[in-house]
Amino acid sequence: MKRKIHTALLAVCLLTASTLPHAATAAAYTATVNASSLNVRSEPAKDAAVTGSLKQGASVTVTDEAFGWLKIRGGGVSGWVAGYYLKKAGNPGSVATAVRSSGTASSAARSATVTASSLRIRSGPGTSHEVKGALKERDTVTVLRSEGGWAQIRTAAGETGWVSGQYITGSGGSTSTAAAIKNAPTRSGGIRGKTIVVDPGHGGSDPGMLGTSYDTMEKDLTLQTSLYLRDYLAAKGAQVRLTRSGDQKPSLARRVQIGREAGADAFVSVHYNSSPKNVSGTLTFYYSEDDDLRLARSIENRLGQGIGLKSNGLSFGNYHILRENTLPAVLVELGFLSNRSDESIVRKAAYQKRAAQAIAEGLSDYFSR
Repeated sequence: MKRKIHTALLAVCLLTASTLPHAATAAAYTATVNASSLNVRSEPAKDAAVTGSLKQGASVTVTDEAFGWLKIRGGGVSGWVAGYYLKKAGNPGSVATAVRSSGTASSAARSATVTASSLRIRSGPGTSHEVKGALKERDTVTVLRSEGGWAQIRTAAGETGWVSGQYITGSGGSTSTAAAIKNAPTRSGGIRGKTIVVDPGHGGSDPGMLGTSYDTMEKDLTLQTSLYLRDYLAAKGAQVRLTRSGDQKPSLARRVQIGREAGADAFVSVHYNSSPKNVSGTLTFYYSEDDDLRLARSIENRLGQGIGLKSNGLSFGNYHILRENTLPAVLVELGFLSNRSDESIVRKAAYQKRAAQAIAEGLSDYFSR
């Protein structure tokens, strides 16, 4: 029986490339800073000590990733930075979004309307920043400026903060922030009639992570959660293909192939996580900075609204199941089986149903914009 091997700084489960359903590459790569000034921290957390800073355009070497943060060295400093503000050199599926501008995209104030059912307000332009509040669909805000796909807004109550630009639409003839996103496809009619591939991680001789407190098998959790997800999607009128419906072990290539054969519209791989550190919560991975990232944002937005565990945000993931996929694809980690509290929560059907419903709602949001 194969067991997972976990490094001290990776939040995602790792196995050998031949057996891992979402194999990662550990190779270092070069990236550039795409922010006017980027803090380097001692640990992958926004409250960790600042050990230095990097200027826009600085070249760094990325050696590790955790919870949406990247470990770097270069420019005379080393440490951790928020992955959203780096762009992988020569790769459109890089860490930073390809639609990010190098500075202020717009400085003229304009009115805009919230298009998401719930939209979080953050203290800065990125998912690593603290949540300050929330808006609901059809709320009107004033956009003060735009930066990297994010918009600084002022609410009707006078509160200021940052929101993801893809979830607001300009009024009065102005161009919406979302329209600035490169190659954004036009979607109408929602998820009804769409074909979604749901990929329950692991299976067969590969149990995935084994819970450290209750010996829970990841492969059982991923399958049950995926079955709930199938039912929620079907109720919304979507067609669903599972990469496995029982205790099988499809190869990585086969899982991706199923989506191509089905002519599917999106791909979601379901997993549960592990770490030697005492960490908790969900994490949503993407590879491509076009549809993958937009889909990941839509799903993470729903997971972050409250399913019983906190969301750790988004992270670039160089995993076969994402990298080799031609469909908009994400990989969701729905809790840490290495954390006693998480394991006790995710074992319950109520949590699995909430997680599945949140993913289904995120998919629906993605196709409704």
